[in-house]
Amino acid sequence: MTDLAKTLIEKLRVSPGGKARLRDRDPRDKSLFGDEQQTKANTAALAKEIDALQDRLYAEGSRALLVILQGTDTSGKDGTIRSVFNATGPLGVSVHAFGPPTKLEMEHDYLWRVHAVCPRRGTIGIFNRSHYEDVLIGKVRKFAPESAIEQRYEQINAFEKMLVENGTTILKFMLHISKDEQKERLQARLDDPTKNWKFNPGDLEDREHWDDYQDAYETMLHRCSTPWAPWHVIPADRKWVRNAAIANIVKATLEAMNPQYPHVSWNPGDFSVV
Repeated sequence: MTDLAKTLIEKLRVSPGGKARLRDRDPRDKSLFGDEQQTKANTAALAKEIDALQDRLYAEGSRALLVILQGTDTSGKDGTIRSVFNATGPLGVSVHAFGPPTKLEMEHDYLWRVHAVCPRRGTIGIFNRSHYEDVLIGKVRKFAPESAIEQRYEQINAFEKMLVENGTTILKFMLHISKDEQKERLQARLDDPTKNWKFNPGDLEDREHWDDYQDAYETMLHRCSTPWAPWHVIPADRKWVRNAAIANIVKATLEAMNPQYPHVSWNPGDFSVV
């Protein structure tokens, strides 16, 4: 693990059981990185290294990595996936975006649809939003009783512990942007005809509940940052900082997993291709 990755993890990780006051975390923080263009080049290089590590993970076929990206609208979940995993082989990566639950999903417990798309062994799974919507929008918009929301924190912790005990390493990233930055990004979607399709009028309604969402995120971070699946709060106002921070942590995590190519039981020298 590089010194930078170690410092990033120590600074951005939410200590299990600790409180994360988002107002005390600067979403524009770039203090751990140098020149912007050099950092972008380094991130591109990290993406290739992540690809090489993912190839080993796929060949090993015994463990998985789950990357959870959670954040308010425009926080950069899609952009993170494009920048950090753009070089990774498609066979070994799955991306699942969670929208409003379907009728079938509503007929099951709220974790049913999540478990169904968790990454299989040998792969990296990426969640664009996740089961944490059920303690965020579910809490703010009161889609479930308060008593049910309260139960979900420990249910989620137990669910994630089960995944970890069965070979899935979990990385959780909360993409932390400011209200002003979100305003600029939403306006950009309105001003650019090629981005109009990204704009959802419902985003403005959610924006009216900004403070409530911030409180819900702080509760989520406090209640669900565990030793087996800790949260990391990523400063996301600067896209290049966001991408660099996550790429460094993903690479360091895969290195710590240290996947290995399997040994074959036969001698390659006994064969030739004609």
